Amino acid sequence: MGLRSVAVFCGSSSGVDPAYAEAARLVGRTLAERGVRLVYGGGRVGLMGEVADAALAAGGDVLGVIPRDLFAREVAHTGLTTLTEVGTMHERKQAMADASDAFLVLPGGAGTLDEVAEQWTWAQIGIHDKPSGFLDVGGFWQPLLVLRDHMVEAGFVRPEAAGIVTVDDDLDRLLARLARPARQS
Repeated sequence: MGLRSVAVFCGSSSGVDPAYAEAARLVGRTLAERGVRLVYGGGRVGLMGEVADAALAAGGDVLGVIPRDLFAREVAHTGLTTLTEVGTMHERKQAMADASDAFLVLPGGAGTLDEVAEQWTWAQIGIHDKPSGFLDVGGFWQPLLVLRDHMVEAGFVRPEAAGIVTVDDDLDRLLARLARPARQS
């Protein structure tokens, strides 16, 4: 079965390298062109806004999930197909997980790491069987890949659980891997 819906975790900032925003636009456009629903954090700023705007411009279906306090600060993207307001960040992550077949991670900061770490953990303990993939824009995620491998070597992550997350610099390859359940990635 192909991907119907992908949650994209990414920065609410655009970062310093223009390649990050370019990658976000590519992800949004590609998902829309493939008929894959974009699920994301509901913001209109940074990479979040870039990925949503690109998906919308390409005729895509976009679901944004935003906590009330961020909506109130006027960072919500009000031009989405669907914008869901939730109470907390945890509720946001749960709603995004429930609405998605897989998780694609673009460059971002601590919030982005928090989002994907929770999904990786949930897949490890069997809450869901959804893979997570990092689009490695300009080598951004290489330090995380080193850390993931170190966690395996140190005995904190089982080798088979390391395969739940993958890092690739090619969007087509990454999407192909995300189309398989986490245990088969």
